[in-house]
Amino acid sequence: MSAAEIVDRGRRVMRLEAEALTAIEQRLGGEFARAVELIAGSPGRVIVAGVGKSGLIGRKIAATLTSTGTPATFLHPSDSVHGDLGIVGQDDVAVLLSKSGESDELLALVAHLKRFGVRTIAITGTPTSSLGRHCDVALDAGVREEACPHDLAPTTSTTAALVLGDALAVALLQEKGFQREDFARIHPGGALGRKLVTEVEEIMLREDLPVLQHEATMREAIVTIAERRGIAIVVDRERRVEGVVTAGDLSRLIEHGGDIFPIPVRDVMTRAPKIARTGELASAVAYRMEEHGIMAMPVVDDAQQLVGVVHLHDLMRGRVV
Repeated sequence: MSAAEIVDRGRRVMRLEAEALTAIEQRLGGEFARAVELIAGSPGRVIVAGVGKSGLIGRKIAATLTSTGTPATFLHPSDSVHGDLGIVGQDDVAVLLSKSGESDELLALVAHLKRFGVRTIAITGTPTSSLGRHCDVALDAGVREEACPHDLAPTTSTTAALVLGDALAVALLQEKGFQREDFARIHPGGALGRKLVTEVEEIMLREDLPVLQHEATMREAIVTIAERRGIAIVVDRERRVEGVVTAGDLSRLIEHGGDIFPIPVRDVMTRAPKIARTGELASAVAYRMEEHGIMAMPVVDDAQQLVGVVHLHDLMRGRVV
């Protein structure tokens, strides 16, 4: 088999799954809204259950819900009848995954959950199945075919169930007003936590700032830009930022020719430049710098006074980009 044929097979899988997700998106409607409202209005946890590949997808959905502010846990249907039902409370909501909707283990679990008064949501390829009919809400995860050439191995169907789970988690996140600060609180470790909790003043330079008074000339600006990593910040007598001059401004000025040294810096500087503020997340500042092609940015406090300068390279070294 040629490399091109192998690539075509991979693309076929991706195409089939993408087409299936588009169809599910178009079918999404009131049942999805009911599922979100049911979970959002419940004071308990979300109990996620599934068997086989659906169980693996269920574990991921439970983890995503928990990490986005909706406490959830996975319950294996077989273990549930051997004591694990003890984790279920009457205020919980159960999300049950099954392609066919006829899994004996899940149907038995539904019966027990109903006895506890637990509300139930099915994610199934057949909403009219036994599982779909016995649950309070049935989300349609039906697909035309699996990406497996024999239409047997769970591929497209598990992707569909996973995406519906992600859609539930994100819709709930927004419904509950879950913010970046909440995310940081429950993700304190690793690179993700660092991005979410690092503020710009933890990375900015505080001393030997590249400051010029607005009376300065380009001669002084050139020296400052060369010695202070490509930026000169023009401030008034109260240290409020009036503008910035960068290496890019200097290059454009030189292209015009003539004696640039005596030119007042105020005639060259960028007025009302992009500015970072103390308390702002470093990751947000990095995003704005990349968006606008800025290599360095002044940092001001609540009184609008210059307190530092942050460089994109420092943000990258701080691993918040």
